Amino acid sequence: MSTNYKILFLDIDGTILTPDDTIQDSTKKAVQLMKEQGLEVFLATGRPLHEISHIGETLAIKSFIGYNGAYAIHNGKDVFRQPMSPDLVTKYLEIANDKGNELILYTNTHNLLSHPDEEMTKQFSKKFHLKQNRTFTLDEKENILGITVVNLKEKDIALYEEFPDIHLSQVNIDGFRHSYDVISDKVNKGFAVSLILKRLGIEKEFSIAFGDGLNDKEMLQVVGEGFAMGNAHEMLFSYAKHKTTSVTDSGIYNGLKWLGLIKE
Repeated sequence: MSTNYKILFLDIDGTILTPDDTIQDSTKKAVQLMKEQGLEVFLATGRPLHEISHIGETLAIKSFIGYNGAYAIHNGKDVFRQPMSPDLVTKYLEIANDKGNELILYTNTHNLLSHPDEEMTKQFSKKFHLKQNRTFTLDEKENILGITVVNLKEKDIALYEEFPDIHLSQVNIDGFRHSYDVISDKVNKGFAVSLILKRLGIEKEFSIAFGDGLNDKEMLQVVGEGFAMGNAHEMLFSYAKHKTTSVTDSGIYNGLKWLGLIKE
């Protein structure tokens, strides 16, 4: 086990944020200690970056991976941005309208809602604090960095996965398991982490990541020390090198302590 760790990637929902949308003091302390030791710390989320700045401010973090890997910022500067295929966006709107699903599509400035008046979209927007909302219009289809499908029945997942190099990842939050993030097999959190490691000249074995959802599996596989939270989706554990305690039981703090980065 290395002690020369240089970079830490942290998912947000279910990893940093507890179910009641708070951050444990132990998590804040762990992040502060890592920064004091000179580690780069990134937030890596499926969420749109324009909606998580307050979390970055709370933890004094200025580096982000958003939209499940489609957009990255290092110390406030853009690293890359990879929009989704406009054809995929058009196709997904057709399926959603046919099957009664709702889409939340993310640009780098706004959340675009396919069905803004539907109850499940309203609940999702409230839970994930989506405030920069507009109704989706087709002239935005070139600018989409991420999509969440809401109110989706399991039997209809296959319709969305017919598009090449795409899979759906269930949102790992109670009450929202009808929602699925659209994940590209080529552009995902793992893709973004790998690009950042290369850009910063950091070898894989000096990198650490924590996550709880299936949208974290690629990220946990490309770092040296990948941790699944104790509350993680049961299918995530096989992709993680380590299992730590849950988000409500100092999971990040305990994982970093196990690595020897926290001594107390």
